Amino acid sequence: MRALTKMIKRSCLLNALALAWVAAVVPGMAAPAGRPNVLFIAADDLRTELGCYGSPEAKTPQLDALARRGLLFERAYCQQAVCNPSRASVLTGLRPDTVKVWDLRTHFRQARPDAVTLPQHFKQQGYTSVGIGKLFHNESGSKPPFPFADPVSWSEPPVFADGAHWQDWVVPGDPAGPKVKGNAMQSLDVPDDAYFDGKIATAACARLATLAAKGEPFFLGVGFWKPHLPFNAPKKYWDLYDRAALRPPVTQRMPVGAPEIAGHAWNELRGYGGIPRAGPLAPELIAELRHGYLASISFLDAQVGRVLAELERLGLARNTMVVFWSDHGFHLGEHNLWGKTTNYELDTRVPLIVAAPGVTKGGGRTRALVELLDLYPTLAELCGLPAAAGVEGRSLVPVLREPQRPGKPVVISQHPHPSYGPATHMGYALRTPRHRYVEWRDLKTGALAWRELYDELTDPNETVNQADNPEYRTAAADLGRQAAALAAASGRWPARSAR
Repeated sequence: MRALTKMIKRSCLLNALALAWVAAVVPGMAAPAGRPNVLFIAADDLRTELGCYGSPEAKTPQLDALARRGLLFERAYCQQAVCNPSRASVLTGLRPDTVKVWDLRTHFRQARPDAVTLPQHFKQQGYTSVGIGKLFHNESGSKPPFPFADPVSWSEPPVFADGAHWQDWVVPGDPAGPKVKGNAMQSLDVPDDAYFDGKIATAACARLATLAAKGEPFFLGVGFWKPHLPFNAPKKYWDLYDRAALRPPVTQRMPVGAPEIAGHAWNELRGYGGIPRAGPLAPELIAELRHGYLASISFLDAQVGRVLAELERLGLARNTMVVFWSDHGFHLGEHNLWGKTTNYELDTRVPLIVAAPGVTKGGGRTRALVELLDLYPTLAELCGLPAAAGVEGRSLVPVLREPQRPGKPVVISQHPHPSYGPATHMGYALRTPRHRYVEWRDLKTGALAWRELYDELTDPNETVNQADNPEYRTAAADLGRQAAALAAASGRWPARSAR
C-alpha cells in the first residue's frame, strides 16, 4: 500500500510538471494556478520627486507606503528621456537603437514587427493581460502603420490608452471637453474622476475585482497620465502645498562648458497658454509651475493608493508582484530647462519600486545601477516564465534578493538633437557610479562633435563640464572608448567613424 501511495504521488508530481512545462511553451494556454500576478504601474514625466526619495516637499504617502513594502531603486535610469522611445524600450526589453524608435511618431513594430512585448509575453504564457491607461505611447492620431496601444499585447482592448494630454482638462458646463490646447495649469474644486487619472484608477479597481473573481493569473498594466503637462489636479491637491514655502530651482543655468546642443528651447511647455513664447519666466510663474507639478504628483499618488488598497481588499496583495516606475524624469527650471528630452540626471533618472512577496524585504533600498529595460526579464523570472528571446535587459532578481549588490557597471541613455523634428546629432550618455559621460555625434558622418563629463560625487547638480579637465583625463578616455563602441554597435555608422 505504501508503495502504491508513493507511486501515485510520483505520478501526480510528474503530471503537474508536465502541465507546467506545456503551459510555459504553448502560447495562449492557461497558466498554472498559483503563479504570481503582476500589477505594473506607470507614471508619466515623474522624476524622483517623492517623499521616499528624500523630496523635502512632495506629499506622497501612498507611494511612500509602497516603498516600505518593497525595494526602492535609488539609481534607476530610462533609455531615452521622452515618452515613446522610453516606453517602447521598457515594454520590448530593447534599446532605442534596436527598435529604431527615437521620436514620438515611430512605432516599434515598424522595425520589429515580430517583437514580443512584456504584456504579450505574459499573455502567451496563459496570463490574462489587461492594459488600462497610458502604457505604450498615446498618439495614434499620428496614424502610424500600427496602433500605438498595440492591441496584440493584450487579452482585451486597452482603455484610456490614447489621446492628447491637453484633452485632460475640465471645461465647466461642457462635458465634451476642450477643443484646443489650454493653459499649462488648472486648479478646480472637482472630484478625482473629473480627470483621466481618477477615471483610470476607478477602472483599474473595477477590473481587479473581476480578475480576482476569475481566480487566474493576470498581468494588469495601469498607466497614469500624471504628472505630465498640463499640471491640472483637483484643488484639494493644490491645497496641500504653500506656494510661498516652495524652493526655487537650483542651478538655473546650463552647466559651465556644456555645448548648446545639450539643452533645448522648452518647446513642450511653451506650447501651452499662459507661457511666454520666448524669454525667461517670471519668478511667480516658476513658483506656480513647480506648485502645479507637486499637486499633480500628489493627485497621482492618491490614485495609486486607491488601486493598491483595492488589491489589498481583494486579498490579492500576497500573491501579486507590484512594480511602480516612470518613463523618464523632468526639469523644473534647473539648468534653465523645462521638460524632458536631455541626457542629464534629472531627465534620465527615474523612480522605481518593486514589491515582490517572498522576494523583497520591506523598506529596502539599493544603490545598484539599473535600467528600465531590465524590468522585462525581471518579471518573467519572478513569475516563473521562460526567458523571452532577444531582450537586452538583465534580470534584477539577484538585486531584489540582495540589495547590496552593485548592479551594472554602467547604464546607458541617449537622445537626439533637436528633440522634436529632424535630428542632426545623437547624444549617448553613460552613467557609472561616479560619472556621467555624454558624447554627441553627427548623425550623417558619425563624427564626434562634443563631449560632456560630470562628477556626480562632487557635483551632483551637474554644474561644470569636466570633459577637458586634465584631472579627469583617465575617466574621460575610458568612458569615451565605451561610448565609441556603443555608437559603432548602433549600426548607424561604419565602425571606423565611431572613434
